[in-house]
Amino acid sequence: MMNLFSRLSLIACGLLSISTFAQRESAKGYGYLGFDVSVGMLGDSNSNFPDHELHKSMFFNLGISDSKDEKYWRYYLNKPKTGLSFGFSDLGNKDALGYVFSVMPYADFSLLPKNIDGFSLLVSLGGSYMTKRFDEESNPYNKAVSTRFNWSYKSFLYYNLLKTNAHVWRLGLGYFHHSNGHTRKPNRGYNAFLLGTSIDFLSDGLPYQQDAIVEGLPKELQWFYTGRFGIGQNSFSDVFNSKDEVFAAAFSVGKIINRTFKFGVGLYYNFYGHYYNYIVNDETLVRTQAPHFKEHPIRYASAMGVAGSAELLMSHIGMELNIGVNYFKPFYKIDWQLNEGYTTFPKGQENIVLGELGGYYNVKHYVSSRMGLKYYLFDTDNAPKHNFFIGAFINANLGQADFSEFTFGYVHRFQL
Repeated sequence: MMNLFSRLSLIACGLLSISTFAQRESAKGYGYLGFDVSVGMLGDSNSNFPDHELHKSMFFNLGISDSKDEKYWRYYLNKPKTGLSFGFSDLGNKDALGYVFSVMPYADFSLLPKNIDGFSLLVSLGGSYMTKRFDEESNPYNKAVSTRFNWSYKSFLYYNLLKTNAHVWRLGLGYFHHSNGHTRKPNRGYNAFLLGTSIDFLSDGLPYQQDAIVEGLPKELQWFYTGRFGIGQNSFSDVFNSKDEVFAAAFSVGKIINRTFKFGVGLYYNFYGHYYNYIVNDETLVRTQAPHFKEHPIRYASAMGVAGSAELLMSHIGMELNIGVNYFKPFYKIDWQLNEGYTTFPKGQENIVLGELGGYYNVKHYVSSRMGLKYYLFDTDNAPKHNFFIGAFINANLGQADFSEFTFGYVHRFQL
């Protein structure tokens, strides 16, 4: 049975594509087929990482670009293309690293079209299936991922080399990342830096430069408040490596600019099942470092903070990034010491070598981040007073994965 993480990945893969194709009106735009190939360097995820050749990827893209759609988000985002990618990647070592099969919704934004013609940024977030993963006996030196299903993120900066009414050929530089969102350890992740080329075949012979959207869309500003509740999963350490739940809640307020750019600030609360169990079971570092945690296990298994958010609203789809500051996360000290150190059991006796409290610990203890996709029940371009959403997110301590989350929530907009 697929675990919670794999379901989250599939939700993330479907959110953008469902909305994109459901909203298509053939009289207002065109579809296109695209192919891209890339090669580059895959970084070593850990010491003694298996030898490997170049990273190689090939993607098939099914996209839509509405040339006359009078949507606010298309107007203010320079008429981006959206679609769904299906990919295959060879990590350079079929026996230890294997192959990757990806399904990834994407958005392709024109950059500075009035000043520099031809540059665009493709951003894609979805899920992948790995044919090889960490195994203590058969594949012990690949600590990049330990699950079959993983999150995948790809971004490419492209430049148009050749464009006609029938096709567009581009060259680009990009970054490709895979990890399981901390649902099981080890989870060092794959990181590749790539050089790629792509070609789009346009339907109906329509020009690549889209017709201008009707000018004169009014500039608008709305205040909003929103609340969300999420259920996630993560693993704790190499010893406590089973999955447990993380419960997340948040409330924020902010502004929506031109029905497209949503900025907010608010408070969040997370409760970690692994932290709670470690405390109530009176494990080693609670006994030796923080016995007072046992007096209030729920409190000390929690994290609270303040966060800012930035979101692009594209009809039913939202692409959101949060950056926050933990003002209360006392258990992270124990978390860091266990995960940056190691535990052995010579002759059945527990021997814990703790990670050092310094360097990145002082940053990751306080800085949180969160990135993912939302699907809104009502079209955000219509500025509904009430709206509801579901979403799939990766939460992190700075850039290090913390937990994967499925979330749902409510948004209330005030009058324009």
